[in-house]
Amino acid sequence: MILSIDHFVLTVKDLNKSIIFYRDVLGMTLNTFCPEGTKEKRYSLNFGKQKINLHQFNSPFKPHADKPFPGTADFCFLSSISLDKWKLIFKKNDILIEGGPVQKTGATGKILSIYVRDPDKNLIEISNKI
Repeated sequence: MILSIDHFVLTVKDLNKSIIFYRDVLGMTLNTFCPEGTKEKRYSLNFGKQKINLHQFNSPFKPHADKPFPGTADFCFLSSISLDKWKLIFKKNDILIEGGPVQKTGATGKILSIYVRDPDKNLIEISNKI
């Protein structure tokens, strides 16, 4: 039986822009690592008990998705920070809020969400449980 999500991979055009967005705007922790038996430097963004591994579009690590392209993801992050505070964070960083707040159904119940895009135009939903 599946217990939880450990990590997922995000294919990005510009590693530095993605790191700035996820680390400096969303507050994730940047981690660098080399998989066992390799000297390849990898990057992940850690939050809670999960992480996002970053793959550079022009040189994804194997194995990878059949068609790894930037800008094809759509995912939701639950946050303990109010959406009003997120609105201020996004405004300060010149990030357009594309929608919300709007009530949605999350994995464990009702959530209130706003939507933004990361540097690759992936749709990012930031939500509070209600």
